[in-house]
Amino acid sequence: MDKYTDFASVYDILMSHIPYDEWADYIEEILKRNGIDKGLVLELGCGTGAMTRRMAAKGYDMIGLDISEDMLSIARQRSEGAYDDILYLCQDMRDFELYGTVAAIFCVCDTINYLLTQEDLSRVFNLAGNYLDPGGLFIFDMDTGYLYEEVLGNSINVMHHEQGSFIWENAFYPDEMINEVNLTLFLKQDNSLYKKHEETHVRRAYDLKTIRTLLDEAGLDMVGAYHELSFEEPRADSERIYVVAKERHRPNKLYVK
Repeated sequence: MDKYTDFASVYDILMSHIPYDEWADYIEEILKRNGIDKGLVLELGCGTGAMTRRMAAKGYDMIGLDISEDMLSIARQRSEGAYDDILYLCQDMRDFELYGTVAAIFCVCDTINYLLTQEDLSRVFNLAGNYLDPGGLFIFDMDTGYLYEEVLGNSINVMHHEQGSFIWENAFYPDEMINEVNLTLFLKQDNSLYKKHEETHVRRAYDLKTIRTLLDEAGLDMVGAYHELSFEEPRADSERIYVVAKERHRPNKLYVK
């Protein structure tokens, strides 16, 4: 099947446990602590637009970017009416283009972990740096190695819903710090039969030293790394951390093409 096509149709069911309101409040607090209480903000990997809409409701002018047209189709449908001003772009975050700079960029829900090489990380960081206003913020979260190794490991998780059943089979590869998830969807059809779909998601954990180095090379200063939804330093058992980086003002900055 086309990647994300069937996943998009049940994405919000699978993500029903996510505290989007808390995430949006946290992102807003980071922005306001850094003097960004309005302006144009880009979300990378926006999916069905849950966070994009919440940040628009807080008064920011939003752009949502995702590689999946199926995800964006749902996002546009759910934005009709109250959030018609949101601009949704179907682009790969490793090679995105904007018309100009933005006050801030954020990327949540472990989207950064889907970048499996330092080259891809560097590409995204450089693009973020080039499309930020002087002193603009780049905020992103990351799953940790602790989550992949100690919590998910090689576990199997099952979820049942009126629209179907979903099975996650996790595998952890310590040498590469890779979490591989084989996802099997049994989706209920109109005739009450079930259609099986399978896909694989691969994510990689990175240490903060690597992140800081790549941000610095991209003209971004890492101003903070925090335990999830806090302003405390990451702990040994942190499952998700947030990184906040600031654009280092560079005169005559050029866009990456």
